[in-house]
Amino acid sequence: MVTSASFAPFQGWASVTGTRMRSTSPAGFCAPGAAAELGAAYRFLRRAEHRLQAWEDRQTQRLPQEPEARERLAFAMGLPGWGAFARELEAHRARVQGHFQRVLVAPQAAETASPLAEVWEGGEPERAAALLRQAGYRDPAAALARLEAFRRSPALRALGAGGRARLDRLLPLLLGAAGHTEAPEAALARALEVLEGIRGRATYLALLVENPLALSQLVRLCAASAWIAALLARRPLLLDELLDPRRLYAPLDRETLAAELEAALDAVPGEDLEARMDVLRRFKEAQVLRVAAAELLGGLEVTGASARLTELAELLLEHALGMARAHLAARHGWPRCPGPDGKGLPCGFLVVGYGKLGGRELSYGSDLDLVFLYQDGAGPSEGPRPLEGPVLLTRLAQRLLHLLTARTGAGSLYEVDLRLRPSGEAGLLVSPLGAYAAYQREQAWTWEHQALVRARPVAGDRALGRAFAALRREVLARPRDPARLRAEVAAMRERMRQAHRPPPEGLDLKHAPGGIVDLEFVVQYGVLAWAHRHPALLEPTGVLGLLEAFARAGLLGREEAEGLAGAYRALRALSHRLLLQTGRAVAPP
Repeated sequence: MVTSASFAPFQGWASVTGTRMRSTSPAGFCAPGAAAELGAAYRFLRRAEHRLQAWEDRQTQRLPQEPEARERLAFAMGLPGWGAFARELEAHRARVQGHFQRVLVAPQAAETASPLAEVWEGGEPERAAALLRQAGYRDPAAALARLEAFRRSPALRALGAGGRARLDRLLPLLLGAAGHTEAPEAALARALEVLEGIRGRATYLALLVENPLALSQLVRLCAASAWIAALLARRPLLLDELLDPRRLYAPLDRETLAAELEAALDAVPGEDLEARMDVLRRFKEAQVLRVAAAELLGGLEVTGASARLTELAELLLEHALGMARAHLAARHGWPRCPGPDGKGLPCGFLVVGYGKLGGRELSYGSDLDLVFLYQDGAGPSEGPRPLEGPVLLTRLAQRLLHLLTARTGAGSLYEVDLRLRPSGEAGLLVSPLGAYAAYQREQAWTWEHQALVRARPVAGDRALGRAFAALRREVLARPRDPARLRAEVAAMRERMRQAHRPPPEGLDLKHAPGGIVDLEFVVQYGVLAWAHRHPALLEPTGVLGLLEAFARAGLLGREEAEGLAGAYRALRALSHRLLLQTGRAVAPP
């Protein structure tokens, strides 16, 4: 509630800040989202202060009591009324207080006794509920029930005396930190799941007790995302990522990603394939955690998050393919194919990404839609145990799939969908480019050409990738009868709709009418209908790039294209939020 004194506590904070706060953090000392929130709050508070002082012609930070003066202040701030001003002020204050707690209060909390220790120790229920309510909990009974379940969990029984002592120090801090979040009960329950996942490894308890900033980041992420909490519970090693918020909320660019992955793999012997597989898996999870944290709390937009997830997948595919090839080449050598000058050259192998991977639109938990191609004319390999070229290249694809999908102690890397290869599940695992081209030209259905709109090379031989890209342009640029095309695309969409079971409650953002798939079908139809007259449509593979290409070519009005692009971004942003919060892209009823 905003009172006449509500503005006063910010006087000191504003004066200490001294200069206008920027909305970014070039030195990297805080996440971009935190800097943006603090900057917005600072500007709002200073604007309000200036308007108060200009009206009263004196130094003051006290909000007015009189209704007319309140409405005047709101009008001067560009807001429709006092209610809107009060809501915006409270929102800014809550965000600033949260950052204050994380930066200044949390590091000191471990040094002071907390009345919440009494709650953890199982004190009298009514007093425990009152203490939790004072700490910010809205449903103390639910929090107490979850604490009691945690006390009985196997995770506690696995702790020795030292671990239990650390836990006794940690829990009051955790209770206090969760109480400062918007959903204390959910934050507490999810954080306790993470502690249960630690299962007796007291080192991680020590990390959280001795690094209050790591504890505050854990609680913050658990409050924001059930998906992240489950990831941390499965992989306690990821708690190390919480030690430096500058890294946590700043996903790496492609070049830095590659350097860090190379360094991690260099630390493992090349012949230890399982250990190298685990390196890939742990690396992926750490980077996905960074992307998710940055999207939820660091200001990364959905398109940026998808681009980072796609770059990560491409890098991991490249390394997995290199590992699979090295393993087979050491045993069998490598097949050769006809070269341009008549001399044999090492045969090329290509991984083509379709769907979200092809469109650079990967999300959290996305599988990879892949097709494998190799160069025509593959002859026998030249090595200690030679194999026919097609046989070896098929084994390469199988080995790559094993590296991607096999479950090790660190889990699996990706789920892979191969149904978009020629003839689907009945087709060959790997196809020579010539056979693939003949299929696309002569046998493929319209829906397979729709899928080709979002296809591109993602790993493997560059020359073969260029040949695939040329084939893709040729097939998509074929003139088509608009009426027949429209009917076939609509019929395919209807078949998909009939096959999809909507959730019993809520709205599936991907498959519902007017959802993501409908928009993707609109764009795919546009490419198939117009590309023969507008070659520029053949370059982008993502929805947003294609909508922009439609607008530049005059095929859609600029306002219409931007409206569709805005709808697509909004649907995908909400889909990401729901996936991270609930694990499903289903909006509440």
